[in-house]
Amino acid sequence: MAAVREGLPEGRYGRGADARADRRLKIIGLVLGVLALGGVGWFGWHSVASTDVSGEVIKSRAVSDQAVEIHLEVRKGAGTVAVCTLRSVDEDHTEVGRMDVTLRDHKKQVDTVVTMRTTHRGQTAELLGCKPADQG
Repeated sequence: MAAVREGLPEGRYGRGADARADRRLKIIGLVLGVLALGGVGWFGWHSVASTDVSGEVIKSRAVSDQAVEIHLEVRKGAGTVAVCTLRSVDEDHTEVGRMDVTLRDHKKQVDTVVTMRTTHRGQTAELLGCKPADQG
């Protein structure tokens, strides 16, 4: 019978794992892991604690030839005063009304119904944007 070898032939496949290279890879992996964890933490904190304001028009309806009623939902920081700009357009998509709505409520989500005066009968209302109010 032939003898069975237990290891690789010496010098044929290169040296075994270098301990310094293994340590260097572990340190690099640890640094990258900490950086990734820090990035995820910063992104999470920024998305929760930011003062961004967003909103949407839930529905709108013309209540007369000179007014449109708008149901607005706004999401903001709990202490943030928000200003949202709305406009109404007629059937030809001509702007017939525009207004800024200031929301001082201290809740994170505010549902409100506002009435906008228009120059002609408005068909729909749209939200142009919301932002934090200037504090100066």
